Amino acid sequence: MSLTPNRSQVFHNAITEHLAVIEGIFAQQTLLERIAGELSRAILDGKKVLWCGNGGSAADSQHLAAELMGRFRRERRGLPSIALTTDTSILTAIGNDYGYEKIFQRQVEALCSTGDVVVGISTSGNSKNVCAALETARQSGAFTVALTGETGGLMAKIADACICIPSKDTARIQEGHILCGHMLCDWVELAVCERDQTQMQGQSR
Repeated sequence: MSLTPNRSQVFHNAITEHLAVIEGIFAQQTLLERIAGELSRAILDGKKVLWCGNGGSAADSQHLAAELMGRFRRERRGLPSIALTTDTSILTAIGNDYGYEKIFQRQVEALCSTGDVVVGISTSGNSKNVCAALETARQSGAFTVALTGETGGLMAKIADACICIPSKDTARIQEGHILCGHMLCDWVELAVCERDQTQMQGQSR
């Protein structure tokens, strides 16, 4: 018996499933545009974007926060975008004192203001700490976004806007989240660069 995996089973299936998921995102373009508009509005108004998630979704939060804070495709000013998953002292202190379900909620309570955007990422849509963060964000007057899997989970009922990746497979959902995140970052960056260019042209007249 061969110990080598069947390449069709591993590669072909993954690529076929990935393409089907990506194709399925086309149906949510209007929703993506709404979210992109809220992100752009927040940044252009001097507000900020907060991101949170667990495990692979924590890594996605950090990845997408970095695309805005640093740069995505274009040279421009840094944008206020913060991942709530990175400070181990804060995470362990809150987890120890209040419980793991509060690790993002407490940070949102401290950092979130009216007009901000809070993005929660969860493949199940049911992560209790992300749900708590989104609930607190809405109470703070922020626009809330959920990136989830096929069903949307509890987060679909909490967030102002929810992108449901059409899959039940964690890997495929995460791939869809990064595609959506990259498109959102691209939109925001274009909006910022266009306004900055318009302001510069106005000042030069």
